[in-house]
Amino acid sequence: MNKKYNSVSVVGTQWGDEGKGKITNYLSLEADMVVRHQGGNNAGHSIVIDGKRYALHLIPSGIFEPKIKNVMANGMVINPIALLEELAQLEKEGITDYQLYISDRAHMVMPYHIKLDGMFEKIKGTRNIGTTKKGIGPAYTDKASRDGIRFSDFLDDDLFKILLKDSVNIKNKIFEAFDESLVSYDEIYNQFIQIREKIRPMVVDTSVMIYEALENNEKVLFEGAQGVLLCLDHGTYPFVTSSSPTSSSIPVNCGVPLNSVNKSLGIVKAYSTRVGTGGFPTEFDNEISDKIREVGHEYGVTTGRPRRIGWFDACLVRHAARVSGLTDLTITLLDVLTGFETLKIATSYVVNGKETKNVPAGEKDFNNVEVIYMELPGWKEDITKVTSFDELPTNAKNYLEEIEKQVGVKISQFSVGPDRKQTVNINKLFE
Repeated sequence: MNKKYNSVSVVGTQWGDEGKGKITNYLSLEADMVVRHQGGNNAGHSIVIDGKRYALHLIPSGIFEPKIKNVMANGMVINPIALLEELAQLEKEGITDYQLYISDRAHMVMPYHIKLDGMFEKIKGTRNIGTTKKGIGPAYTDKASRDGIRFSDFLDDDLFKILLKDSVNIKNKIFEAFDESLVSYDEIYNQFIQIREKIRPMVVDTSVMIYEALENNEKVLFEGAQGVLLCLDHGTYPFVTSSSPTSSSIPVNCGVPLNSVNKSLGIVKAYSTRVGTGGFPTEFDNEISDKIREVGHEYGVTTGRPRRIGWFDACLVRHAARVSGLTDLTITLLDVLTGFETLKIATSYVVNGKETKNVPAGEKDFNNVEVIYMELPGWKEDITKVTSFDELPTNAKNYLEEIEKQVGVKISQFSVGPDRKQTVNINKLFE
């Protein structure tokens, strides 16, 4: 267990949308394998390569490099129809030479999961979670209640028929109880058998595959979706996703040893954003937030929804660093903050009259924290062509150094634009 592997985990430290896709794709240029370990097509990674923007939802960010083995691990829930649609879109954009593997233990997102997702959101009314309605939560629910269908089951026609009939029967009882239209076993079965043979060649035991890559000293990049604050256990519950995006979850999500992650890289947006409902202590809405939203293109990759804007929150990122074991940070979208007179960093909260640097678990407490800020002078210089830390304006350097100090984790990268070439390295990540 003391063996040191040549691996890096990329983790979103906020509510997702921190730029993980770009950084994963950038680091994949060095990697032999990229592993997506949780979530489904409720995620969206926007990647810019040579000025062209690509949107990924299910597929690992190494898909653009033919040499890379791209793995969709057992911790994911995968809609096979959405996967084939995404591959077809990549093919239209000229991406046809790739390696892609699906865990035989990964669970499938089925049409009734999508229907349930929308129904539950509607029933909850003003208490809805703000899901993408892609069926991710209900698929994880079926996994936990042992009613799910795995890819290994899908490839066995006899077993698939049995499991699908059972699932349709159970789901239709729920739909009937809520006066919703029923789903058809025959329609779903006929739809899915048409795609089975396209999926079959990709399905393997990825646990063995990843472990062998680690043992052979291959460079393995673990990629999560969403962010730590959307973690089912350690996020801002109940407004979270249905899995854990933390580095701590990788051994279970991939079927590999506890020491499989050598470095845990936290991707941190230079400010804060959130999509959907839930508490957001540093959120503000004025001409500054409007400018940040437009300059930073802060609209959801999967949904197109405008993201809520807030100042950088050191309390939240410290929390993410602790529960995910972060060893390094990448600060993204630093260039978006150019041109403002002053910038704010949240350094602590006041909860029920007491100052704390920690994130309260209670929804009511979190929604009502008083934020204590520090203010720093901004910069006006264009930093989009910067290629080293030393080239940054003094105030930009001070801003990064204060983030590093407040979070307690060293900054190893920062980015000054959307293209992966606009990523500046301070410390080496792969050995």
